[in-house]
Amino acid sequence: MVPMVFEPYAADLESRLKEELSGAILEVAAGTGIVARKLMPAISNTGGVITVTDISADMLEVGRKLSPGGSAVWETADALRLPYSDRSFNLVICQFGAMFFKDRVPGFQEAHRVLTPGGKFIFSVWDRVEENDFAFTVSQAAARLMPSDPPTFLARVPHGYYHRDLIARDLAEAGFTAPASFDAVAKSSVAPDAGIVGRALTQGTPLRAEIEARIPGRLDEVTRAAEAALVEQFGRGRVTGRLKALVVSVSRTGYE
Repeated sequence: MVPMVFEPYAADLESRLKEELSGAILEVAAGTGIVARKLMPAISNTGGVITVTDISADMLEVGRKLSPGGSAVWETADALRLPYSDRSFNLVICQFGAMFFKDRVPGFQEAHRVLTPGGKFIFSVWDRVEENDFAFTVSQAAARLMPSDPPTFLARVPHGYYHRDLIARDLAEAGFTAPASFDAVAKSSVAPDAGIVGRALTQGTPLRAEIEARIPGRLDEVTRAAEAALVEQFGRGRVTGRLKALVVSVSRTGYE
C-alpha cells in the first residue's frame, strides 16, 4: 500500500515543507512513517527533530526499522489524546489519518493545542472514491457480488471526508481561527499488476471485514473479481490509476 498510494503524497509533502523543517515537528497517525522517513534527511540538516506517533506500536516498529535514523523519536500515541505539553511543536503533520479519527474535532483540537502560535497543521485526506481509480474499481466489483448489501468501507471511510466546508467547520470548532487552505493534488498510483492491487484493497484493508461479514468464506472470490475488474479497466502487467487527495493547511494564530 505504501508505494501504491502513500509514497506519492509523502513526496508531495516533502516538497511543500522543505523550508519549514526545523525545530520540533510532530507527525500523528503516522502508520509506518513514510512521511517522516521522507523528511528525515532535511530535518537532520536543520538540527530539528520529528516525533513520529501512531496508535499502533507494531506499525511504528516497522517504520523505525526502515528509517534512516538520527532525527526521529518514535512513540505510541493516540492522536485524539496526545501526551505532549501545550505549544510544544511548530509543525504538526497528518497524512491520511484524519478520516480514521473516531471524532475529528478532538483530533484537530489536540493538533491546535500542541502547536506554538504561528505553527502550522498540515494534513492530507483522500478525495471521493470516484476520483481514485483503483479504490473505485474494487468497490464496484465487490458491490456486484453483494448487490443487496454492498460493502461501503472504501467510499465511506478513507474516501468519505473530502467536503471542504465540513473540514473547515471542524477546524474552526477545534479552535483554528485562521482560514484553511485546500489544494487538490492529483497523482498516479502504480502497481506491478492488477493482482497486487486487488489483494491489497480487499484483503489488506478493513474492507476485508465487511466482505467476510456479508459473505463468509468468499473473500478469495471477491479478490478474484476485483482483480478481473482491474484487468478489464487497466490491462495486464504494470497498471496505473488516478489518485486524488486534498492537502489542507492551517496555522494557529497568536490570538488563539
